[in-house]
Amino acid sequence: MNLTLSDTEDKALRDAVVEGLLSHMEAGPGRGAYRPLNIALDHDGRIAGGLIGHSMHGWLFINLFHVDAALRGTGIGTRMITMAEDEARARGCIGVHLDTFSFQARPFYERLGYRVFGSIGEFPKGHMRYFLSKRIA
Repeated sequence: MNLTLSDTEDKALRDAVVEGLLSHMEAGPGRGAYRPLNIALDHDGRIAGGLIGHSMHGWLFINLFHVDAALRGTGIGTRMITMAEDEARARGCIGVHLDTFSFQARPFYERLGYRVFGSIGEFPKGHMRYFLSKRIA
């Protein structure tokens, strides 16, 4: 056996770990219909943002969400979250969860009905990391 530490992204490793976790779930609650959800924001022929997440066990997890600064305040972020929530409902999900930092988008998510259910202080130093959720069904 060998262990290798790296500071670079490794898609093959990520895929293998995800598959291993999903397979392990078979002994417990089952895979829970793990299904990726991606929304790409194209603006003038370039990627200007996106939403990356997955649904599993009746919940959508929004892992990454970004809108270029020049497009913020236009309503496109709300449209993207609404699109993700609509797709989550279509998949039979009862809620959505995500995390954000105190210097990011907590007020944005709260305006959309998300509520904080946990936090970590000093992450990063001088800031907070918040965990939010919203029931959609």
